[in-house]
Amino acid sequence: MPAEPALTADSGRPPPAPVEFRRAMAEFATGVTVVTGLDGGEPVGFACQSFASVSLQPPLVLFCADHRGRSWPRIRAAGRFCVNILGEDQQELCERFGSSRGLRYEGLDWEVSRWDTPALPGVLLRVHAVVHEVHPAGDHDVVLGRVLAAERVTAGRPMIFFRSRFGIDEPDAPIAPDLWARGDRWG
Repeated sequence: MPAEPALTADSGRPPPAPVEFRRAMAEFATGVTVVTGLDGGEPVGFACQSFASVSLQPPLVLFCADHRGRSWPRIRAAGRFCVNILGEDQQELCERFGSSRGLRYEGLDWEVSRWDTPALPGVLLRVHAVVHEVHPAGDHDVVLGRVLAAERVTAGRPMIFFRSRFGIDEPDAPIAPDLWARGDRWG
């Protein structure tokens, strides 16, 4: 079987390098979530920007998780997850779950939902789901979840991640700390 030719843009140049592509995608503002699950009774979770609704009938959502992450394989094995949508004042919670360092649940007031997933405090919304399909895509998995319930928790403004910063209202909004660097594994 012949090798696939290298992909090139119309100009004949190769596609963008990872750091160049990351910089370009920083121009797209996203919300920030924490995907949680229970593996053998132990809570796991990771910060995730790649989250979207997919279908109303049946209700489906998707998120993307890094193959190299430690939490995603455990959530996948559990088969259930909760997407906790963060509010703009929850940067500390985001940093907890966005880093491969430190203990995510230590000292955190969380509870097990009736759908048997970790429910984080003070978030805007919780989407409870079961793993429906998983599609490998490069260095990530695209995960489709069948929604069991959507639970509004608080009112407020969402956490926004834009140009490697939290928020879009102020030009001097805090830059995401080093823990968001390439070496960390969201998932």
